[in-house]
Formats: sequence, structure tokens, C-alpha cells
Amino acid sequence: MIDRGGLSFKKGYVGRSIFKICNTIFLILVMAMMIVPILKIVSDSFDATTQYGINLIPVKFTLQAYHMIFTNQELYTPFLISVYTTVVGTAIGLLLTTLGAYVLIQKDLPGRKFFSWMIFFTMIFSGGLIPTFLLIRNLHLINSLWSVILPLSINVYNTVLMKSFFEQLPQSLMEAAEVDGCTPMRIFVSIVLPLSKPALASIGLFFAVEYWNHFFNFIMYINDPNKYNFQIKIRELVLSSTELSNARMEGSYVAFKTVQSAVIITAMIPFMIIYPFCQRYFVQGVTVGAVKE
Repeated sequence: MIDRGGLSFKKGYVGRSIFKICNTIFLILVMAMMIVPILKIVSDSFDATTQYGINLIPVKFTLQAYHMIFTNQELYTPFLISVYTTVVGTAIGLLLTTLGAYVLIQKDLPGRKFFSWMIFFTMIFSGGLIPTFLLIRNLHLINSLWSVILPLSINVYNTVLMKSFFEQLPQSLMEAAEVDGCTPMRIFVSIVLPLSKPALASIGLFFAVEYWNHFFNFIMYINDPNKYNFQIKIRELVLSSTELSNARMEGSYVAFKTVQSAVIITAMIPFMIIYPFCQRYFVQGVTVGAVKE
């Protein structure tokens, strides 16, 4: 007599085991495809020989490329400009996003649905490149870092996420504070913001990444090369085939590919440091509004 239940259990167990093995192999290959290029760039940034091929260990170790980045005015100043626009832009973006989302959850706000739909409409349809450029020019922001900071500080998607998070906060806390005589702004500062750390961390990270990696507005609105950010310099280095090739430093040479790789790694380092500290809040924040009870 054949035990069909046991046979089907064994087949199911074998099938699950094969799937797990194949899935593990696939994920290892995907991980290798992402990690190996990064390790290659890291190795090249410390390698004075800059050999072609997949060399994951520097042949001739050197730190001169990083020394050049932080001492050369052409790279050091753009790095500071990127830091400035990222910090200031993220702060302004969080301020405007939280205030806007807090206003939209006020149920006694006249025209609340109308304003919500109008804001959502701008996420689907924008004014276009030319009207935006004319607006920036008429505001006399051309060749100013504010032409980069202000347009990116309003993000409808982030506002919708923050609004969804605020709506999940216990309304009883706000009502109790209102009964105790708290003003709406006091409720916002003392109750809403302290309870919104996951959303603030995740949306703040969204803003920071966008500002740090952004270069289009610099190309459009900034005419002074001295006000270009770090990403513009990275773009120039990546596209360059000229002879920044062997930059002389302190009696020796730094190959162009070494400097190029070091610049790319330097652009990645800030968020490689920040993300582990924000990961717990980020995972909570990206699921804002995913479940409605």
C-alpha cells in the first residue's frame, strides 16, 4: 500500500528545497552584480596604476586622489556647495512638507478637499520647463543657489506621504491638547512632530538624496562655474577624455581614472554613513499609508 500523503509531502519538501537553492543562487548573482562594480571603483580610487579589468585589490596603494579632492579648489568648493544645498534644502523641504500636510488634515479647513485635489493635480501635470525657467528668471533667482533649493523644496508625493502619516496619529491626543488650550501650532510642535520621527526620517532622506544627486537645475539656472555642485564635477570627470589625466601632486602623478573613481566614492560616502542610522525609521516611514484599518 502506497502512502500517498507521505509521498506528496516529500515531493513538496523537495520542491521547496530546490526553489530555496535556486532563489539563493539568483540573489547571490544579483548581489554580486551590484557589489563588484562598487568594489572595483573603490579599488581604483586607491590604485595609482589604474589597470583595466576587474581588479578588486589595489596594485599600488595611494591616498593622493582623496587628498586632491579635499585640497583642490575645483573639487573641494563644489563638495561644500553640495553639502550646503543638501542641508538647507532638506530643512526647508521638511518644514514646508510638514506644515502643508498638517494643514490638509484639519477637518474644519474651508475647501480642504479642493486644495488636496489641486495639490494632487500638480503631481500629474506640471507647468513645463519653459514656464518654470521664466518664473525663476522673473524672480531674479538666475545664478543663485536658491534657484536650485526652492523648486525642489516642494514635493507633492512627500506631502501626501506625510499627510497619510499624520492622519494615522491618535486624534484623541490632539483633541485633549486642544481642550487644554493648546493652539494648533503648539499641538503641531509638541505632539505631532515628536510622534512623526519615522516619517520625518524617511522623507528627510528622500529630500537629502534628491538634493545631493541633483544637477539639472544647476545646468539650467546657474551660469557661474564657481557655483556648480559636486555632481556637476562628477559628470564632467566621467565625460572628460582630456588630460586631467595625470594631475601632478607633490612630485608624483595621480592618474585621471584614480581621481575619477575617488570622486564617485566621495559622492557615495555621506549616505553610506547616514543610511544605517536612519534605516529603522526609513523602513517604518516608507510603509506610511499602506494599511488602512
